[in-house]
Amino acid sequence: MLAIVSLLVFFQALGASIGALTAVWGEIAYMRAMRDGKIDVAERAHLRVIAHGLRLGMLLILLSSLGLVVTAYVFEANIQPALTASYWILIALALLIVGISWALSRRRISFSLGTAALFTAWWFLAYLTLGWLPLISFGAATAFFLVATMIFYAVLQGARFFTLRKS
Repeated sequence: MLAIVSLLVFFQALGASIGALTAVWGEIAYMRAMRDGKIDVAERAHLRVIAHGLRLGMLLILLSSLGLVVTAYVFEANIQPALTASYWILIALALLIVGISWALSRRRISFSLGTAALFTAWWFLAYLTLGWLPLISFGAATAFFLVATMIFYAVLQGARFFTLRKS
């Protein structure tokens, strides 16, 4: 059982890390692509590869999370993952990423706010799965996420301003 759980935790952390690093890569690629004001065919193909990396990261997170819940149930573990705040924070972040991605693709949310929220959510997932996020309640995680999103919004807007401004 320990080997299975370790493998599932590894894949969960791998998926979150892939997502977080791909989010950074995507933001850098977007800023480079928008320097001339339009996205050409090669840049669009590059952004498509990044989108596949984000999908792979989310798939790894969700499948390994489901595997951890099933494994804990089958082996009758004392602590069921579905009863912990960390599990529900992870699920809420995964659903948030999917929902914001959908809203961005349908232009229902501003690009700047949506990308800041996605960037923050991916890094929260990475920190949570790697065990670097302190044990906090769901409400505290929500508040921390909102504050971090506003900080990343300001940082990304500043980076875009200085990178994309016409000299």
